[in-house]
Amino acid sequence: MKKIVILSNHHAYTYNFRREIIERLLDEGYKVCLVLPYGPKVELLKEMGCEFINLPLDRRGMNPIKDLKLLFGYYKIIKRIKPDAVLSYTVKPNIYGGLVCRFQNVSFFPNVTGLGTAVENESLIQKILLQMYRVAYKKASCIFFQNEENKQFFKDKNIKIKKSKIIPGSGVNTQHFSLLPYPSDNKIHFMFISRIMKEKGIDQYLDAAKYIRNKYPNTVFHVLGYCEQNYEDKLNELQSEGIIKYHGMQDDVREFHKISYCTVHPTYYPEGMSNVLLESAASGRPIITTNRSGCREIVDDGVNGYVVEQENSKDLIDKIEMFLGHSHKKKIEMGLSGRKKS
Repeated sequence: MKKIVILSNHHAYTYNFRREIIERLLDEGYKVCLVLPYGPKVELLKEMGCEFINLPLDRRGMNPIKDLKLLFGYYKIIKRIKPDAVLSYTVKPNIYGGLVCRFQNVSFFPNVTGLGTAVENESLIQKILLQMYRVAYKKASCIFFQNEENKQFFKDKNIKIKKSKIIPGSGVNTQHFSLLPYPSDNKIHFMFISRIMKEKGIDQYLDAAKYIRNKYPNTVFHVLGYCEQNYEDKLNELQSEGIIKYHGMQDDVREFHKISYCTVHPTYYPEGMSNVLLESAASGRPIITTNRSGCREIVDDGVNGYVVEQENSKDLIDKIEMFLGHSHKKKIEMGLSGRKKS
């Protein structure tokens, strides 16, 4: 039996965004071994038929001791399993998995789901990471990019790529995220669905919520996501003031899309291709997002949503007001255009 090892950094993202490819591999007779930190969604993946190996991973930090443990963990696992191929997602699995695969001569297929701020921004850390990428990616069987800009970045930084392919993000299951009836509530609900961190544009969203709620009392601003940075107190305070409704991490965002009029994603994080926007568009919801790679590709400005300049609260407020000025029929048409585009 052929064996595939999948390296990932989070149980929920693996289940939510990689489930279909895992199902396909299992259906075709591959043995699939998942290597990632344990979380509740692992049990669902095991029920599908996957083998699971728990390997802790610090997703955001750069602790040399923890990262060495991760590297040696990958080395021991891949040496023991002797897989026919390794698939990896996100920065650390891509780099450390790539290093191990190169040294063990294993076919390696990394998926660049975004650069991350440490890679995008000029710094000593960036130089170190780019050098590691040069070694890790030199013999990769195929590198999957989610947008042209990320691919060009690697070329500009002289990272040799033997073979690559641009794919339209992690993809969205249009049956799971089916076209939903557009709401006709007296309240107009906006959704922020993301990890709660500065680079995802949470400050701009909260600025807009304060202004719009004061001017348009029939609006509701929701925040869904896990706090990765110190925003918990601020979110709870704004909730107590009636500015937002904070729901924390949600297993099934489709329940919120049912009441949503529009998804607002003012990110300036180095995205691959935004899953939040793909899922919202597939559900028939207009989107407002930033003019940067991984987001702008999903929006035809003025057709299925609006594009705003990053870190620009005023521009975001202006576009939300523009959206509020549309008739109910126009809002529905925008959502249907998004579904068609997705």
